[in-house]
Amino acid sequence: MKGVILAGGTGSRLYPLTKAVNKHLLPVGTKPMVCHGIEKFREAGIADVLLVSSRHHLGDMVRLLEDGSEFGIRLSYRAQEEAGGIAQALALAESFAAGGPIAVLLGDNIFADGLSRYAERFLRQGARGAKVLLKEVPDPHRYGVAELSGPFILSIEEKPAKPKSAYAVTGIYFYDHQVFDLIRTIRPSPRGELEITDVNNAYIERGQLTYDILEGWWTDAGTHESLALANDLVRGMETRRSARGTSGKLAAVR
Repeated sequence: MKGVILAGGTGSRLYPLTKAVNKHLLPVGTKPMVCHGIEKFREAGIADVLLVSSRHHLGDMVRLLEDGSEFGIRLSYRAQEEAGGIAQALALAESFAAGGPIAVLLGDNIFADGLSRYAERFLRQGARGAKVLLKEVPDPHRYGVAELSGPFILSIEEKPAKPKSAYAVTGIYFYDHQVFDLIRTIRPSPRGELEITDVNNAYIERGQLTYDILEGWWTDAGTHESLALANDLVRGMETRRSARGTSGKLAAVR
């Protein structure tokens, strides 16, 4: 399995912090935000990783991360020429995936769980298809919300007034090779972007979208409030690691 980190977007909700800096380069704990996703992949044994970012900020990513060897991975890059949506950015990973399964992270997702067990469960799926990770939240109307039936998702509704569950769809996905063909079938949303929810709903129509529920904490870091929360959560985790004497095992960014 290969990994894809989507680290583009305008970061408008974090303005003015993002006026000159890609939001994924903002600090979360003691390292840039994007490094957390890289470490999650490395810890899960996913060594080949593609990072997709906007052409305006890709050079900054390369200067920070180089070839990925400092993190114990092999890192490739692709530039998203315009802000055309998450699904459009993911489409750039088709040649990188080379027909195999991929794990996909939105770069502003910060979470405690490791990815290994979820990746293994996905690879054991009979028809494979896709898997998304969910998290129970107190305010599901702010998110894409999954309607569940056994191991499958029946529907995903974006920011519903009356949520059908308390489970938000996080930015952590697993896809088989079909994902790129499905992206080619969807049309831009009213905001002019190719939406990842439409891709997931296409898997739902095939009865091929399963889910797992994150056990530990999760947040995105796309607003001032959630960025502050992510820093608090990560600093707490880093403090506990340091107390156990394990913090030195994490790669440091020059």
